[in-house]
Amino acid sequence: MANNEEHIEAKPEGVAVFIKGKSSENARLVISEAELEAQKPSSAVDDAAQLKAERDHDRAAPSPDAPREIAVFDFDGTCISGNSPVLLVRYLLKKGQVRTSVLLRILTWGIAYKLHLPQNEAWVRSLVFSSFDGMPEEEADAEMYKFYDEWIVPRIRPKALQVMREHIAAGRDIWIVSATFDPIIVRAKRDIPYDHHVATDMKLDEHGCYTREVKGKPVEGAEKLRQIKEHADQIYGKDSWKLAYAYGDHYSDAPLLAASEHPAAVTPGPTLQHHAEKEGWQVLVRSVMVSVRRSLTLVGAR
Repeated sequence: MANNEEHIEAKPEGVAVFIKGKSSENARLVISEAELEAQKPSSAVDDAAQLKAERDHDRAAPSPDAPREIAVFDFDGTCISGNSPVLLVRYLLKKGQVRTSVLLRILTWGIAYKLHLPQNEAWVRSLVFSSFDGMPEEEADAEMYKFYDEWIVPRIRPKALQVMREHIAAGRDIWIVSATFDPIIVRAKRDIPYDHHVATDMKLDEHGCYTREVKGKPVEGAEKLRQIKEHADQIYGKDSWKLAYAYGDHYSDAPLLAASEHPAAVTPGPTLQHHAEKEGWQVLVRSVMVSVRRSLTLVGAR
């Protein structure tokens, strides 16, 4: 990791940005929610149809005889700064929609995640989703869309978008694969130029209301690769595509990265970084967050 790496954290008063290697007076910058709102992407990226049209216009025509090349991006920690399920808990906590007992169990999971300990991924997603248990699908999705707009959009990494556009220009399809909840990735279609996605689905009851039960398996670890293979075979045909590039930030992304021709570890933790260096994979350093890019530049110039 670079010594001047920034650390970004959600705060009630805005977003706090901590920069290593700076003096204490310059090390912390808090950006108000009003400033975040003012710095959100323009309304053009809110139009998914326009974004798709631009993507298709820029894409090079693939060779009809060659397998379709795909570039797969993990979402949390790769396309965005931070972990969307953890941020969702903070968002719901701020609204008083998370019970203390649930919060304590989620914190326990967070510690295990950081320590790379075995854990039940379906169990923790059930906990996070408990606030939506029994809620009609449309109502719950609208709440997650609001969360995405307010908390996730400012965390989209410009560098990730730039790399995606380069792949599009080379004629590759963009895939997002994530353990986060499907409505969050669906909403991201407004801002991220991907073609296909795979994310964690939650079951609905007979009345069209969400339950706390994961539909199938959480899209985590080796399940990411399995689902990419399954869906890509359905879309392109077996042996008619290849995993050309893959990007991930967590050690659990290693199976996906290992299966690609050009794996890249994005701002990896120590375990993944060690593995990436051992395997000779590309390691990409942290890029600045879209809404605070200018402010970080100004602070770094002091």
